[in-house]
Amino acid sequence: MSAVNDTKFKSAVFLLTGVHGQKDVHNLWISLPFCLMYVISILGNSVILLSIKTDPSLHEPMYIFLSMLGVTDLGLLIATMPTILGIFLFNSREISFDACFAQLFFIQSFQCIESSVLLLMAFDRFIAIRDPLRYVSILTLPRIAKMGLVCVLRGVAVMLPLPLLLKRFQYCRVNVLSHSYCMHQEVMMMACSDTSVNNIYGWFITVLTVVLDLLLIFLSYVMILKTVLSIACYKEFLRALNTCVSHLCAVLVFYTPEVSLTLIHRFGKGSSPLLPIVLGYCNLLVPPLINPIVYSMKSKYLRSRIIRVFVK
Repeated sequence: MSAVNDTKFKSAVFLLTGVHGQKDVHNLWISLPFCLMYVISILGNSVILLSIKTDPSLHEPMYIFLSMLGVTDLGLLIATMPTILGIFLFNSREISFDACFAQLFFIQSFQCIESSVLLLMAFDRFIAIRDPLRYVSILTLPRIAKMGLVCVLRGVAVMLPLPLLLKRFQYCRVNVLSHSYCMHQEVMMMACSDTSVNNIYGWFITVLTVVLDLLLIFLSYVMILKTVLSIACYKEFLRALNTCVSHLCAVLVFYTPEVSLTLIHRFGKGSSPLLPIVLGYCNLLVPPLINPIVYSMKSKYLRSRIIRVFVK
C-alpha cells in the first residue's frame, strides 16, 4: 500500500485554476490585462535599475535601496510569470509537485526579502530626516551591501523549510488549487498527513516577517514624526514629510493585500472564494507595477535621469 502511495506521490501533479467561475481560462480578454501588467512592471523596474546603474549621481543610499526593491520585484515577477501566463495564454494547468514547491519557495522568499527592504527604506528615511549631515557617512556602500545580504539570507533561511516540510507529505486528495500559482497554505491543505508542524511554523514566519517588519516600520515613522514636528519652519516640515510619501505608498501597496490575505486564510473560512484570489493577484502583481510609477513620479531628480537615459 505504501509503495502505491509513493508511486502516486512521484507521478501526481497539482492542477492550477485561473479565475474562479471562469470555465474557459484560455481566454484572450483575460490574458491581456495580465500580459500588460507584466510588460509595464518589467519595463518600469528595468528602466529604474538601468538609470541608477548608469548615473553615478544616483549612487546614493535612497536610490540603492530603491534598486534593491526593483530587483526583488523583478524576481517576484519571474517566479509567478510561467504559471500565471501559462494558464491564461496556453491553458497549461498541470504543475509537478517539485515545480510547485520550488515556486512557492521563491514567491515566499522574494516577498520576505521585499518586506525587509521596505524596513530598510524606512530606516533610510529616518536617518535622512533625523541626521541629514551624517546621512551618507552612516549609510555607506559596504554597510548597505551587508544589509542587503542579511535581507537575502533571512528570506532564504526562513522560507527554506516550507518546501522541505511539504515534500514529506502524502497527497491523496483532489489536487486542484484555486490559484494560478502555488501557495503554501493551499498546498498544505491538500495533504493527507498531519500538518500541525506546518501550521505552527506558518504562524512563526508570519510573526517573524510581516508582524515584526510592520511594527519596526511603524516605530520608524513614529520617530520620523517626532523629528519632523520639532522642525519650526513650515516649508522644511512639508519637505521632510514629502520625502516619505513614495515609501508610504510602497508599504501600503505591499502590506494591505498581504495582511488581508493572511487573515482570510486563517479566519475567513466563510468568505467569498473570489476575494482571496483577487487579493492574491494584487499581492503579487500590484507592488511591482506601482512602485516604479510612484517613485518616478514623486522624484523629479530620478525622473530627469530616466529621461536622460533615452534622450541624450
